[in-house]
Amino acid sequence: MPEGHTLHRIADLHQTRLGGQVVRAASPQGRFADGANLIDGQVLESAEAYGKHLFHHYPSGVTVHVHLGLYGTFSEVDLPMPEPVGQVRMRLTGNNFGTDLRGPTACEIFDPSQVDALMARLGADPLRADADPDKAGERIRKSRKAIGALLMDQSIVAGVGNVYRAEVLFRHGISPFRPGNQLSVDEWNAIWADLLELMPIGVETGRMHVVRPEHDLGAPSYATDRPRTYTYRRAGEPCRVCATPIATGTLDGRNVFWCPTCQPS
Repeated sequence: MPEGHTLHRIADLHQTRLGGQVVRAASPQGRFADGANLIDGQVLESAEAYGKHLFHHYPSGVTVHVHLGLYGTFSEVDLPMPEPVGQVRMRLTGNNFGTDLRGPTACEIFDPSQVDALMARLGADPLRADADPDKAGERIRKSRKAIGALLMDQSIVAGVGNVYRAEVLFRHGISPFRPGNQLSVDEWNAIWADLLELMPIGVETGRMHVVRPEHDLGAPSYATDRPRTYTYRRAGEPCRVCATPIATGTLDGRNVFWCPTCQPS
């Protein structure tokens, strides 16, 4: 599932290439036909992201809400727009830019109250200026749940997924199984500061860069054309810092990765 930096990168692209323009909207697949008719011919006022959610705001008061889920993707399309390929849920065309959305979990019309209600349910997004890390830290320190699960709870921290979760905990030597109420204020502040540094790099480059330069050597990435990671998808491989085999397990139904030596229980 795309993590928060991907949605912010898409929002920035759409704001730059479509913002302030009259857009033509269609749903070749048909599943968003009514919504496309509502926004077709309107000016896209703004595009923004919050966590793993994308919002397109229009002057009529309607907002298109998109959650990519596991399989959703936006693809750029050269103008003039060709016949759609595959199941295109939403097609948007501006003056010099077109994009097709395929396979999202959600692509729907929201009114302002629905936008407000969804945003109120989301936690602190490290990529938003209105984030409240202190509130997130307080919730974490009051919980007996594992910090690895709490970081993935979008009502506490919005936008962090499995990769950032695994990597930021490694970078701070914290076991993903440590209860949140055993995390100190200083430890949480350090994690948050690290997310503030790492996630904007993902927005800018489209890639997660999480390994410090002095460790970015030796073993290749877990997959072709992916940046190196410390623990994510490296089960059984030697730790880049201490050579201990990376461990894996499950936490709240999701795979989790850690170094037993660098992140002691």
